[in-house]
Amino acid sequence: MAEPTEPPSSSFRKFSLTSHDTALALVPPKPLWPRLDRLRALYDKAYPKWPPHLNLVYPFVRAEVLSEAVQQIAASFLEPAASSSSSSSSLQGVCLNRVGVFEHKRDNTIYLCGDESGEVVEGLREKVVAALGGGGGEDGKEKYKMHLTVAQSEDKGGAAHKFLVEKVGLLPAVEWHATELAVLVRERAGPGQSVMRLWGTIGLEDGRVQSMGGLGAFYETTAGVLKNEEEVEEDEDGREEVAEKDQLQSGLPYYFEEETQRWVPFRSSTLEMEEEERTALAVASYNVLAEFEWPASEARYPLVVKNILAENADADVLVLQEVTDGFLSYLLGDEQIREAYPFCSHGPPNQDDIEPLPNYLNMVVLSKAAFDWEYVSFHRKHKGAVVARFKDIGRSDGDRFLPVVLAAVHLSHGLTDGAVAAKTTDIKRILGYLSETYPKHPWVLAGDFNVTTSSASIDAALKKKTISDLSASHLANLDELFAEVKLDDAWKSSLEDGGDASDSDGDGLEGEQGATWDPTANGVAAAMAAGGGNMRPQRYDRILVRGEGFLELSKFNMFGFLTERTSDAPRSEVFASDHWGIRCSMNIGEFGDKADVLSEEIDSPAVLAPEIAKLVVPVHLEKAPEHLARAGSVEESLLELGVIPSEEEASKRERALELLKNVILDTAAMGAAGTRLQPAVVVVPVGSYALGVWTSSSDIDVLCIGPFSARTFFALASMRLRKAAAQGIRVLRRVRAQTGTMLELEVQDIKMDLQYCPATSVAERWPDVLRAPASDPVWSLSAQSLSKLKAIRDIDYIRRSVPDLPTFRLAHRFIKTWAKSRGIYSARFGFLSGIQISLLLSRVHKLLAHDANNTPCTVEDLLVTFFAHYATFPWATKPVFDPLFHHRHPLPHTRTAREPLAILGYFPPTLNTALAASTPSTKTLAAEFRRASDLLLSTTTQKSWIETLLSTSTTAAAATTDFLTAHKSYIKLDVHYWGLSLARGSQLLGWLESRCVLLLVDLHRRAPGLHVRMWPARFVERLQQQDGPLPRGGQGGHGEEGEGEGEDGEDDKDFRGCYLIGLDKADPEMAKEDLKIALGALQTVLGRFEGQMRGDERMFDGRSCWLSAGVVKRAELGELELDDREWGEYTPGEEEEEEEEEEEEEAVENGSGEDLLDAEFFAAKKDKKKKGAAARKQIAAVDLRADKTRKFRTAADALNRIRWDPQFDSSDFVVGYEDRFVGAQEKELDAWKGEQTDEEFIPQHRILYFRRKSDDKTVWDRRTRWDELFGNGP
Repeated sequence: MAEPTEPPSSSFRKFSLTSHDTALALVPPKPLWPRLDRLRALYDKAYPKWPPHLNLVYPFVRAEVLSEAVQQIAASFLEPAASSSSSSSSLQGVCLNRVGVFEHKRDNTIYLCGDESGEVVEGLREKVVAALGGGGGEDGKEKYKMHLTVAQSEDKGGAAHKFLVEKVGLLPAVEWHATELAVLVRERAGPGQSVMRLWGTIGLEDGRVQSMGGLGAFYETTAGVLKNEEEVEEDEDGREEVAEKDQLQSGLPYYFEEETQRWVPFRSSTLEMEEEERTALAVASYNVLAEFEWPASEARYPLVVKNILAENADADVLVLQEVTDGFLSYLLGDEQIREAYPFCSHGPPNQDDIEPLPNYLNMVVLSKAAFDWEYVSFHRKHKGAVVARFKDIGRSDGDRFLPVVLAAVHLSHGLTDGAVAAKTTDIKRILGYLSETYPKHPWVLAGDFNVTTSSASIDAALKKKTISDLSASHLANLDELFAEVKLDDAWKSSLEDGGDASDSDGDGLEGEQGATWDPTANGVAAAMAAGGGNMRPQRYDRILVRGEGFLELSKFNMFGFLTERTSDAPRSEVFASDHWGIRCSMNIGEFGDKADVLSEEIDSPAVLAPEIAKLVVPVHLEKAPEHLARAGSVEESLLELGVIPSEEEASKRERALELLKNVILDTAAMGAAGTRLQPAVVVVPVGSYALGVWTSSSDIDVLCIGPFSARTFFALASMRLRKAAAQGIRVLRRVRAQTGTMLELEVQDIKMDLQYCPATSVAERWPDVLRAPASDPVWSLSAQSLSKLKAIRDIDYIRRSVPDLPTFRLAHRFIKTWAKSRGIYSARFGFLSGIQISLLLSRVHKLLAHDANNTPCTVEDLLVTFFAHYATFPWATKPVFDPLFHHRHPLPHTRTAREPLAILGYFPPTLNTALAASTPSTKTLAAEFRRASDLLLSTTTQKSWIETLLSTSTTAAAATTDFLTAHKSYIKLDVHYWGLSLARGSQLLGWLESRCVLLLVDLHRRAPGLHVRMWPARFVERLQQQDGPLPRGGQGGHGEEGEGEGEDGEDDKDFRGCYLIGLDKADPEMAKEDLKIALGALQTVLGRFEGQMRGDERMFDGRSCWLSAGVVKRAELGELELDDREWGEYTPGEEEEEEEEEEEEEAVENGSGEDLLDAEFFAAKKDKKKKGAAARKQIAAVDLRADKTRKFRTAADALNRIRWDPQFDSSDFVVGYEDRFVGAQEKELDAWKGEQTDEEFIPQHRILYFRRKSDDKTVWDRRTRWDELFGNGP
């Protein structure tokens, strides 16, 4: 170490080193500043008041003697001793390659230092101090330690401090040759504000002093300098929409260089760009969850990488949040990641020439395509956006190329007033920046928005007063901010356009659909939520797109579901992150006007096809009156009425449905069958249960889809269901309708309706087939099959497309309750059904959501808008349809004169779901909508939702009171049944009800002066006994098989009931003569109706039933009540005579494209059967329990038995069939084709026999009615 030498005594002066307004320091060259300042800007409170520096002397001399002190120091460098002993060492390089910590009372200073350089700098300092007279003052109180301050921390023992020390230690070594000393002077700008300026420099080699002639700034501007949190909050209101590019934090992307096996900075001239034209772009976003405990565990890292590399996560651009130095180093060290994403916004911090990430939690962009990026500051430390521009992906605007711009964000977390304000402000800032900087570019905005979406969480925060009503309104209005700049939410768009919603079942509360942070399903999220109490699912992560005619949203899905099990807890799953990842796929191209449609949706009918636009009736938001607008009031009303099922009821139905699935699929037997391949059979709920709008009184509609014929399926299903009787399953009855067969079941006291659709390809591709376009060959099915599948297809689309499923469900339950209470809920009688309510409501809900002027509406506002809209709807001239679905093509429905009401669904074969509607029922519906709207919008009363629209009881009995007293006269349709078969009685009533719509149509046509309203229920007389009312159950007085025993049994079988149709004048001013004519026409219509009903020999048997129709006055009705009779269980064998005929009818339908001779063959056979039916009917009236054990099974049953029964070898059988030209032929059973579209298809009615080749024995023969397969040969 060089010894200090004193200058000549004649010029020597001793200076006191006590002033904090001046400093003597070593300042590294400016090219080295950015790597230091990127951390200093975030962690060093001295930035930008000081440049990066090594303080040599601080405190220094007073400002007034500064010039003299500088000259004295300079003179010391000119002395011969100095030049010979220290000049060479002073010019040696300074190397800062270690990290150190100074501990203070309240905080710590984290700095860079170096062992060898420290000695050189310490020697230089001693020389300077000696030149000033040997020091004194504060300078001599403690030993000097060379350091370059980078950051401050608080708790030295805390994880944050240790992570920060590690980050500073990851800085590449800072090396330079010190050639001069910088003289710094403090410039005060106001109370408590100051900045260090450059006064001049002293050359270490020649002692030359260079004065600035003033004070020079180290930084060009301080306009973008980050302020402390308090200063930022004070400025929020004034500059909330201003965001600026942060030049310091912006940088070059990196790419992996194969030759050197290192990540290197990428410049556009470095690599040759791809010439292949892109047709699609996929963007994914994933919050990988940082480790917050020291030392950071890498246990999850392999699983995170596995999820990123999964097929459902594959993307062109991947945006990651909460990326740490350790995770990025691990990620970019993976060979598969480097192959998948050769470009990255940041390099691996563990590479010696790459600096660490600026924050502890960072956003990183990985890409298959080259890009550059910039950092946009939100004027808040650690908060901003990474904005990437893709050089080769974009659109042309004249002579300009406009690249796609992707902005990655990770907003502040929390549900407080401050957090909500910060999120709102930051969203406005990034949107403002994009609008000003990239006004015509295609945008993608992706990341973790941390916006609370669950209504339960928001309501809880409001009750706890952790947020104000204003903050809640800010959360509700965020979607409006995106809509203003035409950003489409990829998740919402995918629901409307048939995207992948399989990752979210939508069964949560309002705002919980599409949740990407779900503690109910993700163990890591649950663990993190346990402390904070936020246990509700939230849709934090989003991808929003503004296509600008170049990007078209095509698909959305979630990923990150892969888990692992550890040896420590083999039964528990380990999740990769607390978030699910999201991915959005987009088509690339010049879409022109089509893109405008996608961006603006249908805010204006002008963007629709002309033939569609003229049919659209716009929806306008109607706010609920103040006394009905309170949030949660609708739900409270439904809970009070018991409409919303309890969790116990929901669990009971889940168990019952699961039991039915297991029984039908025979899961136990399938497991025992070993490796034998089983045919694909799907059991799926439809109707209100599938949509989540069921009530305690609702049945569960179940649809089975499989490869068998309907008859084979029901035969097999019935057998399995009867075997499961001990498990609480009963087959109540078999219902035959034009749409096919249905079984009414009772499963553990839950009523279910079981239907079947034969569709092999649909079952094999389930459930992905629901996303298949209408043009897919999988939908090339018969009209009957498509009709059965229509229900689940429509419901699936509604589930995926409504903006807020919980709000929709609440509103649906309310409307259904209202419709029941007003007697307008029954599709059979031309009124509303569940699917019609769904279509009416979803249309209003979606159109409201797509109006950029509307904020997300509450369920209260939605209901008021619903009733107001349909109160004035032109039912006679306009159809009800969803223009968001039916907008790309002309409306695929032509309304006929026989359709007074058109409520269109989504999928074929029949779009109109209201074909049973009549003009009278449509007028009734319109009147009820007007009544409801008037009551809701009335400001003269202050009634609740229940008092305004609903009855105080939801029972059907209470709902009929008004109807029974509302009319002076009624049409009474009396029905009397005394037959032995309950199934026949049920068929009789169903047949009568199906004809009531035709009666209403005839009444309107022949007596237009009368308005008729039918009540959609059956009435019986209220008969009283000594001990109370007579029992109404279908089992009373019956034996085990339903046979009567004694007089009591016969009395109970004797059913008398009626249907009522209210009569009113269509015009109150109707003349008496016109009324007389109308009543005469009425009697004529009723007489004709009676004659038609009694003349139908197939359904009407005068020996067991009677029907009549007449007009009665209100006083003549007597005491009536609703019929709650149970019509008994289905009895095997009761209807088996009809099964063979049904099969033949089915065969005629299936073989209609083959030859008309087949149809003639079955028509002739049916004539013969009709002759025999009369004889059987006489027998049935006496003995309905004839022996059916010798029933001959059909060829279809035999074929399926051989194919699927494990005890038969199908390759050992041949099929004998009749060729129309050659005669009897044989064919291998395995080669027999059952698909109608197959060229080799042969109708099953041509099958003559089945023969076993091994013993040449015929096991089934149609001519001799021999059947060894089922054991009922002659």
